[in-house]
Amino acid sequence: MSQISVESLTFNYEGSFDNVFENVSFSIDTNWRLGFIGRNGKGKTTFLDLLMGRYAYSGSISASTRFEYFPYEVTGEQMKRSAAEFIDEIKPGCESWRVMSELDELGESADILYQQFGTLSPGQRTKLLLAVLCSGENEFLLIDEPTNHLDGEARMKVREYLGKKKGFILVSHDRGLLDACTDHVLVLNRKSIEVQAGCFSSWWENKQRRDSFALAQNEKHLGEIRKLRRAARQTADWADKSERSKIGYDPIKEHDRCISARSFIGAKTKKMQSRVKQMQRRIDREIERNEGLLEDLEKNDDLRLEQLTHHKKTLVDIRGLDLGYEGGDGFVIQGLDLQIRQGERIALHGGNGCGKSTLIRAIMRAAGDHDARGLIQRGELDTAAGLKVSYISQDTSWLRGDIFSFCEAQGLDTSLMCALLRRLGVERAQFEKDIGGYSQGQKKKVLLASSLVTPAHLYIWDEPLNYIDIFSKMQIEKLVEEYQPTMLFVEHDEVFREKTATRIVRL
Repeated sequence: MSQISVESLTFNYEGSFDNVFENVSFSIDTNWRLGFIGRNGKGKTTFLDLLMGRYAYSGSISASTRFEYFPYEVTGEQMKRSAAEFIDEIKPGCESWRVMSELDELGESADILYQQFGTLSPGQRTKLLLAVLCSGENEFLLIDEPTNHLDGEARMKVREYLGKKKGFILVSHDRGLLDACTDHVLVLNRKSIEVQAGCFSSWWENKQRRDSFALAQNEKHLGEIRKLRRAARQTADWADKSERSKIGYDPIKEHDRCISARSFIGAKTKKMQSRVKQMQRRIDREIERNEGLLEDLEKNDDLRLEQLTHHKKTLVDIRGLDLGYEGGDGFVIQGLDLQIRQGERIALHGGNGCGKSTLIRAIMRAAGDHDARGLIQRGELDTAAGLKVSYISQDTSWLRGDIFSFCEAQGLDTSLMCALLRRLGVERAQFEKDIGGYSQGQKKKVLLASSLVTPAHLYIWDEPLNYIDIFSKMQIEKLVEEYQPTMLFVEHDEVFREKTATRIVRL
């Protein structure tokens, strides 16, 4: 057991005006199972890169252990070979027998070690690379988003596997995974960094209590400041009125006033002005006490949805549908019956390769919004006339240019788009930067915001929450619960699926 100590860490990317980290200090134990939490773009992956020594920084990071990072980068050439042939290239000294032992813990056959890597499913690739990661000794593991693009069964396997390990930092936005696998959390708040014992749910419960207390204290201080300001204004008015009465007076109304009254009035005015200054000092002290109370308050602003109402109740009608691909081995989907009615939120569920994205492509083609070349269809798939669909795909690789040029190309309202992105935690400074340089989570937020500002009868989202931070997921959950749009979506985050879906269709 040893410590990883971070002292006065400051880092920013070349050409950036803002620091990602500024004078940050904390320490963690190498025996902990640490969950790493924070909004997209706050610097979670950057911090892991700093631990790996990939960037220069000021301050110090001291550790007596070696770091190992997941996911490994697998090249195009390696994809054509078996993992047994290249594991020593991505992890020097890695022994096959150790990897086989780890694969057995993951419930996978050792045969996948000798199959062409590119032919494996996403779940098999992830489990194989995790087995490689955990095959070493005396290493502190840096695990970055291990469950993205994995189906429910593969996620459960990874969850059970990591729950038996220790000595790692886990970056994940999967609440179930964080609760099952971690005993401490490292949290990038809005203005600070904290380390706390417990899992995500215990930290979130504590945070909500702290935030409620901070709001109550803030309201108390604001009330005191309002009271003091009213009293200061009133006293200042009295002092001004008294000062004006020093010179000149009405001999009829003030027949008993003598010449010495002027000095008395001056003294009284001076005393009142002194009281005003004392009150101002108290106001300043209250403001100073108030500062910092709400710095780390995670305020989830409400989102808006531009939904339309269609005159037909059934928007999509599917009967006896078979779907496959040219040159493929049979149909991926066979004999499917499905109706999507207004107000329904249907979650497509099933393992990777069961046809979820294929079905979405077919519906998008029927609605006239998608090129689905190579897709073979048999049976009936009808969409309501004039149906407008708002679609989010898994792919973010095509995103280029700044937000303003993106909005112009997509025909979106720029002000609405920017307002939604701000509410999702994207800083204004990002709007003029190339979206291609955004983090994966920020790119997903661009797609989410563009879908929300697109007026539509039906929202079709294909794994929209991969890489999206937990706080933004909560915002989207609240949005769906409030607006109750008609939706067809694929999402492996079981918490989101359970909270938002009215019906789950298993393929």
